Amino acid sequence: MEWINAIVQGVLLGGLYALFAAGLSLIFGVMRLVNIAHGDFIVLAAFLALSTTSALGVNPLLTLVIVVPVMAVIGYVLQRGVLNQTLGDDILPPLLVTFGLSVIIQNGLLEIYSADPQKMNAGAIETASLALPGNLNVGVLPLVMFGVSVAVIAGLQWVFYRSALGRAFRAVSDKQDIAQLMGLNKAHVFGLAMALSLAVVGIAGVFLGIRTSFDPSIGPGRLIFGFEAVIIGGLGNLWGTMIGGIILGVSQNIGAQINPGWQLLAGHIAFLIVLAVKPRGLFPRID
Repeated sequence: MEWINAIVQGVLLGGLYALFAAGLSLIFGVMRLVNIAHGDFIVLAAFLALSTTSALGVNPLLTLVIVVPVMAVIGYVLQRGVLNQTLGDDILPPLLVTFGLSVIIQNGLLEIYSADPQKMNAGAIETASLALPGNLNVGVLPLVMFGVSVAVIAGLQWVFYRSALGRAFRAVSDKQDIAQLMGLNKAHVFGLAMALSLAVVGIAGVFLGIRTSFDPSIGPGRLIFGFEAVIIGGLGNLWGTMIGGIILGVSQNIGAQINPGWQLLAGHIAFLIVLAVKPRGLFPRID
């Protein structure tokens, strides 16, 4: 029964990893951009939620109403003002710029909040649980996070394949020059894609801050989890990203069940196995 519990908890943890990865998958699918600062934006969102909670005295879950729009605006402004100038045939400039953003965010947060670990208290929902057959207990908060991650992935999938904005995303992704000739503003569409990506990051950051302690230096670790989930599932495939996050979460929990020190190692090993067997991931997007 302990193994079944480890798998169930791993699946729920995978929902959080899918939230970490969804924004990465989206912007890679639209503009082939790899955002090195993605993990630091997750931490930035967590600190924004912390400041909002402290200033307004509200439950951290309610800060989503403020954090998500703020992160979306940051994403749009950043893409239009900085990242659009770096996009082109050479992948190095956007990598260098986002690496610089990572350094700036980490040091800025360090100056404002110090290096002390922080955590938000969401109240009774953190300790509430549901009893399942077989003496299994599942936390309400992990279930909520998993449900939100499924809803976010489903929403992004609908936007990408069923909406006018999604058609614009696909058009500029496939044929930028032709899309501009048809009246699409590439810079604006890319800005909207980054806004949507960082809106998802805002959700991920709030849940991160509720689930565990955080400090300005943990961004690169969240970036690695996001990358691994994206690559396991297949670059540009949103549902594949969800499955990749679940595989990563289950692998880590099984590793921890064998030996607590193997938790992170087990996830990395699962990532390497998938990469060795299917280098393009389990469900690569077919262009």
